[in-house]
Amino acid sequence: MEYLNLDREKITLTVEELNILLADYHLYYQKLRNFHWNIIGKSFFDLHEKFEEMYDDAVLKIDEIAERVLTLRFQPTSNFSDYLAMSNLSESKSEFTDCEMVKILLEDHGKILTQMRKVVKVADDADDEGTIDLIGAYIRELEKTSWMLDAWVMKTQQTHKEIK
Repeated sequence: MEYLNLDREKITLTVEELNILLADYHLYYQKLRNFHWNIIGKSFFDLHEKFEEMYDDAVLKIDEIAERVLTLRFQPTSNFSDYLAMSNLSESKSEFTDCEMVKILLEDHGKILTQMRKVVKVADDADDEGTIDLIGAYIRELEKTSWMLDAWVMKTQQTHKEIK
């Protein structure tokens, strides 16, 4: 770890939180696949395509998170049973309406964003700018996706709150 100029003891906390985020992303990815396969109704074409876009993005993030753990010279968690035990998310059944699926994903986004902020906090305490940069970009992207999904479930007559 000398080449990174990071304190191994401090970075251990970052790796622990990254492994939880890795577990979250594995469950999130599988949930997106589940919803992609099982969406029905008038929103099929839109959401089938959107869920595929989202799980393609999630699988890239899974790889990048694991590679960050390796860069920090630790082993990423790699067993699904461990992911199920560690994750802030839970598995999901398949029989939901389009709106229910989107609301479940938004709930998961909140949990993932909370975990990302934990990662950033411990990475900041360890002076780990590489992890902060990586996860900061993820936060921005997931917040934007969340806004778009939230707009999708809003009723047409609803509006966003204005600042007065």
